[in-house]
Amino acid sequence: MKETPQHNLGLDLVRVTEAAALAAARWMGRGAKEEGDGAAVDAMRISFNSVDIRGRVVIGEGEKDHAPMLYNGEEVGSGHGPEMDLAVDPVEGTRLLAHGRPNAIAVVSMAPRGTMYDPGPAFYMNKLVGPAETSGVLDIRAPVAENLRQAARALGKDVDDLVVFVLDKERHSGLVAEIRQAGARIQLHTDGDVAGALMAVMPGTGIDLMMGTGGTPEGVLAATAIRVMGGEMQGMLDPQSMEEEAALLANGYAMDRVLTCRDLVASDDVFFVATGITGGSFLDGVVFTGKGARTSSMVMRGHTGTIRYIEAHHTFDRLMRISAIDYD
Repeated sequence: MKETPQHNLGLDLVRVTEAAALAAARWMGRGAKEEGDGAAVDAMRISFNSVDIRGRVVIGEGEKDHAPMLYNGEEVGSGHGPEMDLAVDPVEGTRLLAHGRPNAIAVVSMAPRGTMYDPGPAFYMNKLVGPAETSGVLDIRAPVAENLRQAARALGKDVDDLVVFVLDKERHSGLVAEIRQAGARIQLHTDGDVAGALMAVMPGTGIDLMMGTGGTPEGVLAATAIRVMGGEMQGMLDPQSMEEEAALLANGYAMDRVLTCRDLVASDDVFFVATGITGGSFLDGVVFTGKGARTSSMVMRGHTGTIRYIEAHHTFDRLMRISAIDYD
């Protein structure tokens, strides 16, 4: 039997990312990434109170001792409704925000309780991400040149047509050399791990693949969106210190295991919401108008496969009469 339309929690979550983006955008280009992130955390935490879920933060700002709000394990939501796991990043790309660079976003992903991968002590993950056409042809364990050849064949391109998103980190010097030797082109980005994965699976961004090691939490956030949009994502835990490796081994994490989207988020009933803070490749940033602001968001619902783009116009004199968040 066909279902009647159900309440879309993603449309509630967009108010959460909008609040974070509006608060953070006041700090764009001011060189104060902690202050911008803190403003977004405060706004996001308050906004969660209006969402009818019994939510648990699986991926947040860190452990409770270092993150007074939106810490790993914190309960959020109204306390009514379904039990859900949440991954939150109030500012994905704090340095991008601090320096006024593109692609800083506010992000929330959500899945039924117990279905979201808990990274625990795993801070870093090697990732390979491509659009739906590359599904089944990529292998993160294969040489870089082989993956580029396979991706080019799947996309109907030559290798030298490809553009690969890579984080501009010292650890990627060898990867960059291999990509260049194979003949593909590179976009180097200082930050923006989630944005890079989305750009690799979305048409029209100019990015064909994402390669390299970034945050494990960001990998889970990206996997939620890729489950909705379609695409190929593979990851392997890649500790960047002896301490991280020891913690992974002590907690039973397998570093030779290839993690797919379905391993990172074991449900199709997922939600992914992002609001642009600084303008970027797939979302406009916050624009202040003097009387208010304009925000651009994307809302994904896995159950239906629906992806919405929402432009919202916020009028501060009215909003501030009822809001506990100071957007001025």
